[in-house]
Amino acid sequence: MTSPQTPPPPGSGEPPFTPLRWRDGALELIDQTLLPTEETWIRCTRVEDVADAIYRLAVRGAPAIGVAAAYGLVVGLLEVKEAAQLRPRFDAVYAILLATRPTAVNLSWALKRGRKVFDQVEGQSPEAVRQHLLAWAKELHRQDLETNLAIGRHGATLFQAGDRVLTHCNAGALATAGYGTAVGVITSSWMEGRLGKVWVDETRPLLQGARLTTWELKKLGIPFQLVTDNSAGALMTRGMVDRIVVGADRIAANGDAANKIGTYTVAVLAHRHGVPFYVAAPLSTIDRATPNGDAIPIEERRVEEVTNVFGTRVAPEDTDALNIAFDVTPAELIAGIITEMGVLTAPYEESIREAFARQESAAGS
Repeated sequence: MTSPQTPPPPGSGEPPFTPLRWRDGALELIDQTLLPTEETWIRCTRVEDVADAIYRLAVRGAPAIGVAAAYGLVVGLLEVKEAAQLRPRFDAVYAILLATRPTAVNLSWALKRGRKVFDQVEGQSPEAVRQHLLAWAKELHRQDLETNLAIGRHGATLFQAGDRVLTHCNAGALATAGYGTAVGVITSSWMEGRLGKVWVDETRPLLQGARLTTWELKKLGIPFQLVTDNSAGALMTRGMVDRIVVGADRIAANGDAANKIGTYTVAVLAHRHGVPFYVAAPLSTIDRATPNGDAIPIEERRVEEVTNVFGTRVAPEDTDALNIAFDVTPAELIAGIITEMGVLTAPYEESIREAFARQESAAGS
Protein backbone atom coordinates (compact mmCIF):
# COMPACT_ATOMS: atom_id res chain seq x y z
CA MET A 1 0.00 0.00 0.00
CA THR A 2 1.37 3.36 -1.08
CA SER A 3 0.40 6.46 0.86
CA PRO A 4 -0.16 9.70 -1.14
CA GLN A 5 2.08 12.62 -0.38
CA THR A 6 0.84 15.78 1.28
CA PRO A 7 0.17 18.45 -1.36
CA PRO A 8 2.92 21.11 -1.21
CA PRO A 9 2.19 24.85 -1.16
CA PRO A 10 1.91 26.75 -4.45
CA GLY A 11 5.24 27.94 -5.77
CA SER A 12 7.21 25.26 -3.94
CA GLY A 13 8.34 23.69 -7.19
CA GLU A 14 7.04 20.28 -6.10
CA PRO A 15 4.18 18.57 -7.97
CA PRO A 16 0.89 18.41 -6.06
CA PHE A 17 -0.52 15.06 -5.03
CA THR A 18 -2.37 13.39 -7.92
CA PRO A 19 -4.94 10.62 -7.47
CA LEU A 20 -3.92 8.87 -10.68
CA ARG A 21 -0.64 7.88 -12.29
CA TRP A 22 0.80 5.84 -15.16
CA ARG A 23 3.23 3.29 -13.78
CA ASP A 24 4.90 0.24 -15.36
CA GLY A 25 2.57 0.11 -18.34
CA ALA A 26 -0.75 0.54 -16.53
CA LEU A 27 -3.02 3.19 -15.02
CA GLU A 28 -3.08 3.32 -11.22
CA LEU A 29 -5.86 5.06 -9.29
CA ILE A 30 -6.19 5.69 -5.59
CA ASP A 31 -9.42 3.95 -4.53
CA GLN A 32 -11.46 6.82 -3.13
CA THR A 33 -14.20 4.47 -1.93
CA LEU A 34 -11.80 3.27 0.78
CA LEU A 35 -10.73 6.69 2.02
CA PRO A 36 -10.12 7.93 4.65
CA THR A 37 -9.46 4.65 6.46
CA GLU A 38 -7.40 2.95 3.76
CA GLU A 39 -5.10 4.41 1.10
CA THR A 40 -4.89 1.81 -1.66
CA TRP A 41 -4.02 2.09 -5.35
CA ILE A 42 -5.95 0.15 -8.01
CA ARG A 43 -3.94 -1.12 -10.98
CA CYS A 44 -5.95 -0.94 -14.22
CA THR A 45 -4.75 -3.16 -17.08
CA ARG A 46 -8.12 -3.46 -18.89
CA VAL A 47 -10.54 -0.77 -20.01
CA GLU A 48 -13.20 -2.52 -17.92
CA ASP A 49 -11.06 -1.79 -14.83
CA VAL A 50 -11.03 1.92 -15.68
CA ALA A 51 -14.75 2.02 -16.48
CA ASP A 52 -15.62 0.25 -13.24
CA ALA A 53 -13.44 2.64 -11.23
CA ILE A 54 -15.19 5.63 -12.80
CA TYR A 55 -18.69 4.22 -12.34
CA ARG A 56 -18.31 3.16 -8.72
CA LEU A 57 -16.54 6.43 -7.80
CA ALA A 58 -13.13 4.94 -7.07
CA VAL A 59 -12.05 7.86 -9.24
CA ARG A 60 -14.42 10.82 -9.27
CA GLY A 61 -14.64 14.53 -9.95
CA ALA A 62 -15.08 15.82 -13.50
CA PRO A 63 -11.42 16.73 -14.23
CA ALA A 64 -10.07 13.50 -12.73
CA ILE A 65 -12.60 11.46 -14.70
CA GLY A 66 -11.46 13.16 -17.90
CA VAL A 67 -7.79 12.37 -17.27
CA ALA A 68 -8.60 8.80 -16.21
CA ALA A 69 -10.58 8.31 -19.42
CA ALA A 70 -7.62 9.60 -21.46
CA TYR A 71 -5.38 6.95 -19.92
CA GLY A 72 -8.25 4.48 -20.32
CA LEU A 73 -8.01 4.80 -24.10
CA VAL A 74 -4.41 3.62 -23.86
CA VAL A 75 -5.28 0.79 -21.48
CA GLY A 76 -8.00 -0.38 -23.84
CA LEU A 77 -5.52 -0.81 -26.70
CA LEU A 78 -2.83 -2.67 -24.74
CA GLU A 79 -3.74 -6.09 -26.15
CA VAL A 80 -4.11 -5.01 -29.79
CA LYS A 81 -1.51 -6.76 -31.96
CA GLU A 82 -2.66 -5.99 -35.52
CA ALA A 83 -3.18 -2.56 -37.09
CA ALA A 84 -6.48 -3.69 -38.59
CA GLN A 85 -7.84 -4.26 -35.09
CA LEU A 86 -7.14 -0.71 -33.92
CA ARG A 87 -10.21 1.13 -35.22
CA PRO A 88 -12.90 -1.35 -34.04
CA ARG A 89 -11.17 -1.77 -30.70
CA PHE A 90 -10.77 1.99 -30.20
CA ASP A 91 -14.47 2.54 -30.96
CA ALA A 92 -15.45 -0.15 -28.45
CA VAL A 93 -13.17 1.27 -25.74
CA TYR A 94 -14.48 4.78 -26.41
CA ALA A 95 -18.09 3.61 -25.98
CA ILE A 96 -17.34 1.71 -22.76
CA LEU A 97 -15.76 4.76 -21.15
CA LEU A 98 -18.34 7.25 -22.43
CA ALA A 99 -21.21 5.30 -20.84
CA THR A 100 -19.85 5.49 -17.29
CA ARG A 101 -20.85 8.98 -16.04
CA PRO A 102 -23.27 11.09 -18.16
CA THR A 103 -23.18 14.36 -16.18
CA ALA A 104 -19.41 14.95 -15.97
CA VAL A 105 -18.68 16.74 -19.25
CA ASN A 106 -14.90 16.37 -18.90
CA LEU A 107 -15.39 12.70 -19.74
CA SER A 108 -16.70 13.32 -23.25
CA TRP A 109 -14.40 16.35 -23.61
CA ALA A 110 -11.31 14.20 -23.05
CA LEU A 111 -12.55 11.28 -25.14
CA LYS A 112 -13.27 13.53 -28.14
CA ARG A 113 -9.73 14.88 -27.97
CA GLY A 114 -8.39 11.37 -27.69
CA ARG A 115 -10.27 10.40 -30.85
CA LYS A 116 -8.63 13.27 -32.72
CA VAL A 117 -5.21 12.00 -31.65
CA PHE A 118 -6.14 8.47 -32.72
CA ASP A 119 -7.42 9.64 -36.10
CA GLN A 120 -4.11 11.38 -36.78
CA VAL A 121 -1.95 8.31 -36.09
CA GLU A 122 -4.27 5.41 -36.94
CA GLY A 123 -2.13 4.17 -39.85
CA GLN A 124 0.86 3.49 -37.60
CA SER A 125 1.66 0.31 -35.68
CA PRO A 126 -0.38 -0.54 -32.56
CA GLU A 127 2.62 0.24 -30.34
CA ALA A 128 3.17 3.61 -32.03
CA VAL A 129 -0.52 4.48 -31.68
CA ARG A 130 -0.43 3.59 -27.98
CA GLN A 131 2.66 5.74 -27.44
CA HIS A 132 1.06 8.74 -29.15
CA LEU A 133 -2.08 8.37 -27.04
CA LEU A 134 -0.03 7.92 -23.87
CA ALA A 135 2.00 11.06 -24.57
CA TRP A 136 -1.24 12.96 -25.11
CA ALA A 137 -2.79 11.60 -21.88
CA LYS A 138 0.28 12.58 -19.88
CA GLU A 139 0.16 16.08 -21.36
CA LEU A 140 -3.54 16.36 -20.49
CA HIS A 141 -2.63 15.29 -16.95
CA ARG A 142 0.09 17.97 -16.74
CA GLN A 143 -2.17 20.67 -18.16
CA ASP A 144 -4.91 19.93 -15.62
CA LEU A 145 -2.42 20.35 -12.78
CA GLU A 146 -1.39 23.75 -14.15
CA THR A 147 -5.04 24.71 -14.67
CA ASN A 148 -5.91 23.95 -11.05
CA LEU A 149 -3.00 26.00 -9.75
CA ALA A 150 -4.20 28.93 -11.88
CA ILE A 151 -7.76 28.53 -10.59
CA GLY A 152 -6.40 28.66 -7.05
CA ARG A 153 -4.47 31.87 -7.72
CA HIS A 154 -7.46 33.64 -9.25
CA GLY A 155 -9.87 32.44 -6.57
CA ALA A 156 -7.66 33.57 -3.70
CA THR A 157 -8.16 37.20 -4.77
CA LEU A 158 -11.81 36.92 -3.74
CA PHE A 159 -10.97 36.14 -0.10
CA GLN A 160 -10.26 38.46 2.82
CA ALA A 161 -8.28 37.70 5.95
CA GLY A 162 -10.20 35.50 8.37
CA ASP A 163 -12.89 34.43 5.89
CA ARG A 164 -14.94 31.41 6.86
CA VAL A 165 -15.79 29.43 3.73
CA LEU A 166 -18.27 26.62 3.23
CA THR A 167 -17.77 23.95 0.57
CA HIS A 168 -19.94 21.05 -0.57
CA CYS A 169 -18.81 17.59 -1.73
CA ASN A 170 -15.15 17.24 -2.74
CA ALA A 171 -13.45 19.41 -5.34
CA GLY A 172 -9.85 18.96 -4.22
CA ALA A 173 -6.81 17.11 -5.52
CA LEU A 174 -8.77 13.85 -5.42
CA ALA A 175 -11.33 15.22 -7.89
CA THR A 176 -8.75 16.50 -10.38
CA ALA A 177 -5.34 15.66 -11.73
CA GLY A 178 -4.03 17.39 -8.59
CA TYR A 179 -4.44 20.46 -6.29
CA GLY A 180 -8.17 20.81 -6.90
CA THR A 181 -10.66 23.43 -8.01
CA ALA A 182 -12.71 24.58 -4.99
CA VAL A 183 -10.20 23.14 -2.52
CA GLY A 184 -7.43 24.58 -4.69
CA VAL A 185 -8.97 28.03 -4.17
CA ILE A 186 -9.21 27.32 -0.45
CA THR A 187 -5.58 26.14 -0.35
CA SER A 188 -4.24 29.19 -2.18
CA SER A 189 -6.30 31.48 0.08
CA TRP A 190 -4.89 29.74 3.16
CA MET A 191 -1.32 30.04 1.90
CA GLU A 192 -1.85 33.76 1.31
CA GLY A 193 -3.26 34.34 4.81
CA ARG A 194 -6.76 35.08 3.54
CA LEU A 195 -8.64 32.16 5.11
CA GLY A 196 -9.89 31.63 8.65
CA LYS A 197 -11.53 28.20 8.50
CA VAL A 198 -13.55 25.85 6.31
CA TRP A 199 -17.01 24.45 6.92
CA VAL A 200 -17.21 21.03 5.23
CA ASP A 201 -20.63 19.67 4.29
CA GLU A 202 -20.76 15.90 4.86
CA THR A 203 -22.46 15.39 1.44
CA ARG A 204 -25.02 12.61 1.63
CA PRO A 205 -25.47 9.95 0.48
CA LEU A 206 -21.82 8.95 -0.12
CA LEU A 207 -20.23 11.46 2.27
CA GLN A 208 -17.54 12.80 -0.08
CA GLY A 209 -17.17 15.84 2.15
CA ALA A 210 -16.82 13.86 5.36
CA ARG A 211 -14.53 11.21 3.86
CA LEU A 212 -12.49 13.07 1.25
CA THR A 213 -12.47 16.85 1.76
CA THR A 214 -11.65 16.47 5.44
CA TRP A 215 -8.88 13.99 4.52
CA GLU A 216 -7.35 16.55 2.16
CA LEU A 217 -7.70 19.53 4.49
CA LYS A 218 -6.17 17.58 7.35
CA LYS A 219 -3.13 16.76 5.22
CA LEU A 220 -2.89 20.40 4.16
CA GLY A 221 -3.08 21.66 7.76
CA ILE A 222 -6.07 23.89 6.96
CA PRO A 223 -8.51 24.39 9.89
CA PHE A 224 -11.98 22.98 9.27
CA GLN A 225 -15.10 21.70 10.93
CA LEU A 226 -17.36 19.00 9.52
CA VAL A 227 -21.10 19.77 9.52
CA THR A 228 -24.23 17.97 8.41
CA ASP A 229 -25.59 19.09 5.05
CA ASN A 230 -28.69 20.55 6.66
CA SER A 231 -26.59 22.79 8.94
CA ALA A 232 -25.80 25.26 6.14
CA GLY A 233 -28.83 27.45 6.75
CA ALA A 234 -28.23 27.60 10.50
CA LEU A 235 -24.60 28.62 9.96
CA MET A 236 -25.59 31.42 7.60
CA THR A 237 -28.38 32.63 9.88
CA ARG A 238 -25.76 33.05 12.61
CA GLY A 239 -23.42 34.96 10.31
CA MET A 240 -20.81 32.19 10.42
CA VAL A 241 -20.21 31.86 6.65
CA ASP A 242 -18.46 34.62 4.68
CA ARG A 243 -18.39 32.92 1.29
CA ILE A 244 -19.01 29.61 -0.43
CA VAL A 245 -16.96 27.86 -3.11
CA VAL A 246 -17.88 24.59 -4.80
CA GLY A 247 -16.81 22.64 -7.86
CA ALA A 248 -18.88 21.62 -10.89
CA ASP A 249 -19.39 18.61 -13.13
CA ARG A 250 -20.83 20.58 -16.04
CA ILE A 251 -21.48 24.27 -16.64
CA ALA A 252 -23.89 25.31 -19.40
CA ALA A 253 -23.25 28.13 -21.86
CA ASN A 254 -25.44 30.48 -19.81
CA GLY A 255 -23.56 29.80 -16.55
CA ASP A 256 -25.99 27.29 -14.98
CA ALA A 257 -23.83 24.79 -13.07
CA ALA A 258 -24.44 21.12 -12.24
CA ASN A 259 -22.74 19.81 -9.13
CA LYS A 260 -23.27 17.18 -6.45
CA ILE A 261 -26.81 16.98 -5.12
CA GLY A 262 -27.39 19.55 -2.38
CA THR A 263 -25.37 22.32 -4.05
CA TYR A 264 -28.49 24.11 -5.29
CA THR A 265 -29.89 24.12 -1.76
CA VAL A 266 -26.71 25.78 -0.49
CA ALA A 267 -26.88 28.37 -3.30
CA VAL A 268 -30.48 29.29 -2.46
CA LEU A 269 -29.57 29.70 1.20
CA ALA A 270 -26.55 31.80 0.24
CA HIS A 271 -28.76 34.07 -1.86
CA ARG A 272 -31.21 34.46 1.01
CA HIS A 273 -28.42 35.46 3.41
CA GLY A 274 -26.30 37.56 1.05
CA VAL A 275 -23.32 35.18 1.08
CA PRO A 276 -21.26 35.15 -2.16
CA PHE A 277 -21.53 31.76 -3.89
CA TYR A 278 -18.70 30.82 -6.27
CA VAL A 279 -18.15 27.89 -8.61
CA ALA A 280 -14.55 26.85 -9.33
CA ALA A 281 -13.96 24.84 -12.50
CA PRO A 282 -11.70 24.70 -15.55
CA LEU A 283 -12.96 25.89 -18.92
CA SER A 284 -13.09 22.23 -19.96
CA THR A 285 -16.06 21.82 -17.58
CA ILE A 286 -17.99 24.50 -19.47
CA ASP A 287 -20.07 22.85 -22.19
CA ARG A 288 -20.88 25.53 -24.74
CA ALA A 289 -23.02 23.02 -26.66
CA THR A 290 -25.39 22.86 -23.66
CA PRO A 291 -27.47 26.07 -23.68
CA ASN A 292 -28.72 25.97 -20.09
CA GLY A 293 -29.13 23.81 -17.02
CA ASP A 294 -32.33 22.18 -18.26
CA ALA A 295 -30.27 20.51 -21.01
CA ILE A 296 -27.70 18.98 -18.64
CA PRO A 297 -28.20 15.20 -18.26
CA ILE A 298 -28.60 14.38 -14.58
CA GLU A 299 -27.40 10.99 -13.38
CA GLU A 300 -29.52 8.86 -11.08
CA ARG A 301 -27.66 6.20 -9.10
CA ARG A 302 -28.59 3.04 -7.23
CA VAL A 303 -31.25 3.48 -4.55
CA GLU A 304 -29.12 1.34 -2.22
CA GLU A 305 -26.85 4.35 -1.76
CA VAL A 306 -29.77 6.05 -0.01
CA THR A 307 -31.35 3.13 1.83
CA ASN A 308 -27.97 1.90 3.06
CA VAL A 309 -24.94 3.63 4.54
CA PHE A 310 -21.78 1.75 3.51
CA GLY A 311 -23.46 -1.63 3.74
CA THR A 312 -25.64 -0.92 6.77
CA ARG A 313 -29.34 -0.69 6.02
CA VAL A 314 -30.95 2.46 7.50
CA ALA A 315 -34.39 2.14 5.91
CA PRO A 316 -36.92 -0.69 6.14
CA GLU A 317 -36.68 -3.53 3.62
CA ASP A 318 -38.27 -2.77 0.22
CA THR A 319 -38.25 0.97 0.85
CA ASP A 320 -38.60 2.81 -2.44
CA ALA A 321 -36.07 5.63 -2.89
CA LEU A 322 -34.86 8.17 -5.43
CA ASN A 323 -31.13 8.86 -5.76
CA ILE A 324 -30.57 11.96 -7.88
CA ALA A 325 -26.80 12.42 -8.01
CA PHE A 326 -26.59 16.07 -9.13
CA ASP A 327 -28.60 19.27 -9.14
CA VAL A 328 -28.29 22.49 -11.15
CA THR A 329 -27.63 25.91 -9.67
CA PRO A 330 -29.03 28.71 -11.89
CA ALA A 331 -26.52 31.29 -13.06
CA GLU A 332 -28.32 34.12 -11.26
CA LEU A 333 -27.34 32.56 -7.91
CA ILE A 334 -23.63 32.38 -8.81
CA ALA A 335 -21.44 35.38 -7.89
CA GLY A 336 -18.58 34.19 -10.11
CA ILE A 337 -17.14 31.20 -11.95
CA ILE A 338 -13.47 30.83 -11.07
CA THR A 339 -11.47 29.47 -14.03
CA GLU A 340 -7.86 29.30 -15.15
CA MET A 341 -8.56 32.42 -17.26
CA GLY A 342 -9.82 34.43 -14.30
CA VAL A 343 -13.10 34.97 -12.44
CA LEU A 344 -16.04 35.10 -14.84
CA THR A 345 -19.08 37.18 -13.87
CA ALA A 346 -22.54 37.82 -15.29
CA PRO A 347 -23.63 38.08 -18.02
CA TYR A 348 -22.08 34.61 -18.29
CA GLU A 349 -22.80 34.04 -21.98
CA GLU A 350 -20.50 36.98 -22.69
CA SER A 351 -17.80 36.30 -20.08
CA ILE A 352 -17.63 32.61 -21.04
CA ARG A 353 -17.29 33.47 -24.72
CA GLU A 354 -14.53 35.97 -23.95
CA ALA A 355 -12.67 33.49 -21.72
CA PHE A 356 -12.58 30.85 -24.46
CA ALA A 357 -11.45 33.48 -26.98
CA ARG A 358 -8.58 34.50 -24.69
CA GLN A 359 -7.63 30.87 -24.14
CA GLU A 360 -7.60 30.16 -27.87
CA SER A 361 -5.57 33.31 -28.51
CA ALA A 362 -3.03 32.34 -25.85
CA ALA A 363 -2.76 28.82 -27.30
CA GLY A 364 -2.09 30.20 -30.75
CA SER A 365 0.50 32.77 -29.69
